[in-house]
Amino acid sequence: MRAILQRVSLARVRVESRILAEIGLGLMILLGVEKEDTHEKADKLAQKIANLRIFNDTQGKMNLSVMDVHGDAIVVSQFTLMADTRKGNRPSFVDAAPPELASPLVDYFTQQLNQIGVSAQSGEFGAHMLVEIANDGPVTISLQI
Repeated sequence: MRAILQRVSLARVRVESRILAEIGLGLMILLGVEKEDTHEKADKLAQKIANLRIFNDTQGKMNLSVMDVHGDAIVVSQFTLMADTRKGNRPSFVDAAPPELASPLVDYFTQQLNQIGVSAQSGEFGAHMLVEIANDGPVTISLQI
């Protein structure tokens, strides 16, 4: 399971003209699911993200988590994070989980964030989405569990 976290001051996800998710301060989480990913990996990743100290304290140091700042999150499934580009010029996605595995795991991961205490919304699995962010910092973190 791979995640790209972007610390945001504003984020929004649209499908066509419909706004599916919108937050102010918080995290945009782009989530890639591999074939061998499990609920246990999703649990670990959700805990790691909820407690990762990437928000500034009053001295400007990254000492606070998304929970500490009462931030929100948007989770967007992104199978292209699983791209293997080691050979040739066309990415291979052979390690990406098929939709019947990935979709429930993305939903589970989002639910876990909510249970931990991070108010999390999501995009629409498999849809062509327009993801708008105001990356604060910019701060972008890559995680793999």
